[in-house]
Amino acid sequence: MALTIYTTTWCGPCKRLKSQLSREGITYKEIDINANPGAAEFVMSVNNGNQTVPTVVVESPNGRVVRTNPSVIEVKALLARVSA
Repeated sequence: MALTIYTTTWCGPCKRLKSQLSREGITYKEIDINANPGAAEFVMSVNNGNQTVPTVVVESPNGRVVRTNPSVIEVKALLARVSA
């Protein structure tokens, strides 16, 4: 299972979520949509044309789940659900 967070360097909610995930010991891959046009296109494709971050993607053997601006509680619950 892989957790990816699409972010920007200036996004306050992104910084908060990353900090909370780190405190919880949850590892993730970070992709800055300002530095990666393909990532920006993906974020827009799952957010009705908007570059809304943080956009969180969990890849598991059962597929991909995308959440926009989730809380750390939501991310933890999602990870528990897809790993069960």
